[in-house]
Amino acid sequence: MTEGSLVSARLLVFRVGTLACAADVDQVREILPRLPTTRIPGAPPVVAGLVNVRGTLVTVVEGWRALGLPPPSPLPSPEAGPAGSTIILELGKGDDAGHEGGGAGGGGGGGGGGTSKQLIGFTVDEVMDMLAVGETTLEDRKGLPGVDPTLVRAVGRRNGELFIVLDVAALLGPILPS
Repeated sequence: MTEGSLVSARLLVFRVGTLACAADVDQVREILPRLPTTRIPGAPPVVAGLVNVRGTLVTVVEGWRALGLPPPSPLPSPEAGPAGSTIILELGKGDDAGHEGGGAGGGGGGGGGGTSKQLIGFTVDEVMDMLAVGETTLEDRKGLPGVDPTLVRAVGRRNGELFIVLDVAALLGPILPS
């Protein structure tokens, strides 16, 4: 865990399957209803496809696949559409480069040059809350069962429930095109 970067952080808490997760609010550009995606031929299964967000094509990653979780249960009816939300995240070099450097150095560098940021969508089942780190207790815990420890920056507690603070650069950096 990079203590310095989380001391004054605000976190967006969300649920992927049964797992409660969080990401630094500074990396979140917006939260959209789950949008239908256009499949990309030859893309890895973790990539759901592309969506058009106000004229910008954004690659969308299936949250449950990226975290190695079991597939969600089927939708109750096809006309209900996809459930959940898509969180649009900004990755790459820029204001938060120091925080990303602590994760996957190679993944953060693949986001572009200079101060450019790359957008990527991440599907979640539910957006739960936004917290300041002062409202919660964070612990440096890497040995969580069922979660790759290289993807976890810290573990927090919200209303008695544990959540993991994801290292977004380590999780999504390898998926982004160079």
